Amino acid sequence: MILVTGATGQLGTAVIDQLLQKVPARQIAAFVRDDTKAAHRLKQGVTVRVGTYDDTNALDRAMPGIETVLLIAGTDEENRVRQHQNVVDAARRAGVQRIAYTSRALKNSATLVNRLMAGHFQTEDYIKASGLPYTLFQNILYLDAIPQFVGGDAVFERGINVPAGQGRVAFALRSEMGEAIANALVGDVEGNRTYRLTGRESYSFYDVAAALTDLSGKSVTYTPAEPGTFEAQLIGRGLPEVVARRITGFITDIANGQEDSISSDLEKLLGRKPTGLKDGLTVLYKL
Repeated sequence: MILVTGATGQLGTAVIDQLLQKVPARQIAAFVRDDTKAAHRLKQGVTVRVGTYDDTNALDRAMPGIETVLLIAGTDEENRVRQHQNVVDAARRAGVQRIAYTSRALKNSATLVNRLMAGHFQTEDYIKASGLPYTLFQNILYLDAIPQFVGGDAVFERGINVPAGQGRVAFALRSEMGEAIANALVGDVEGNRTYRLTGRESYSFYDVAAALTDLSGKSVTYTPAEPGTFEAQLIGRGLPEVVARRITGFITDIANGQEDSISSDLEKLLGRKPTGLKDGLTVLYKL
């Protein structure tokens, strides 16, 4: 049986939707905080186990009968390394045969501006030290995040103004990452594996602006911002200073090349070419 944590989140949902096409529902378990959000999974025949990453007793109760755990990274960035460790510890106590983790495809943990991303590397190290066979999915930035970065439909009026410089990202759709992860989980795997899930090409925000211009017929420009100016603008819009600093650091890491990494792993797991920038933006913006 495969246990998917964070099962009602967007990536967890994508993974389970794909697993249901590949294995009987009785071979899937969903670990969720709120079982009312997973009622449809029960109707599908999926086992639902309730708890949080902080609740070690609930984690222990979730593990019996589980062969593989997919640990989807938690959203509590300040505490998630400890929470991830709780999941790994529970899996080890239960004798789970494999643990998988959704990490990030970042180049160098030592030079990250957004230090919260370093928690992914710390979790990877903890998993490796656990002695459990593991599969790591190092995921690139979702193509789905572009509208959030550029201001949704407002991009067609004011353009793109973020501190990403010439930085490039090998964007990939979240749904295709979920599909690839599901394919890997049901495949025959021996030993330890690390997959780097990225698109086939990397793109700058100049490329994003050009693609949106072509698709919409409206002129979309990209003007790189200075990090300090960008952060001040976010604070001026009412964002807490800590959140504004985090967002600015995230985009500055793009400028520094942290997300400019290309691998064929996603294509191999999908068995086809991943969706490119223009086709992805067509779907996301309904153009």
